Amino acid sequence: MTTDPWPFHQLVLRTPRLELRPDDDAGLRELNEAALAGVHAPDEMPFYVPWTQAPPDVLGRQTMQFYWRHRAEVGPTGWTLNFLVRLDGTVIGTQGLKATNFAVTREVSSGSWITRRLQGQGFGTEIRAAVLQFAFDHLGADAARSGAFADNPASRAVSRKLGYREDGTNTLERQGSWATEIRLLLRSEDFVRPGWKLEVEGLNPCLELLGI
Repeated sequence: MTTDPWPFHQLVLRTPRLELRPDDDAGLRELNEAALAGVHAPDEMPFYVPWTQAPPDVLGRQTMQFYWRHRAEVGPTGWTLNFLVRLDGTVIGTQGLKATNFAVTREVSSGSWITRRLQGQGFGTEIRAAVLQFAFDHLGADAARSGAFADNPASRAVSRKLGYREDGTNTLERQGSWATEIRLLLRSEDFVRPGWKLEVEGLNPCLELLGI
């Protein structure tokens, strides 16, 4: 049997309730269904790029292109790992982890969403805690960054719970008007760890592509 040329097929993170694996095509089709079921209230827009407003027949194609592009660009000087989040084997959302020149900066950033019907059950905190443990304990990161619009209190609450501190603001254009983004920074020593330990499998073959 030949060796799988894409090492991330073997990478998996496990929390008490969830499994996170880098995206694959079958999983992306499930992710599209989770997005079509709704990600936020119609009168809200938590994302800088309003991708959830795409027509249903366009959203699936754009979803595949977005994740394919990130997958193709993974390399030591820059990478984005888009983990598909599964609950009982079903994709319910995604958690991204990104870095540029990680070998030098030792810094990552993250972004995520969970299908709306499962929000409010702690899954958002669980997946962020998962990739933070992955970054700090397994990749050797020193800091993690995130951000949320001022009118997205749920995302900011997750950040506070895990130990992030506010690190300034940005004024961004959002759907034709301005919006305040709050920057967030978490140092490894300030991470408020959950009461469980992340399980990681299949990392070693991936390290070279991550610049480690």
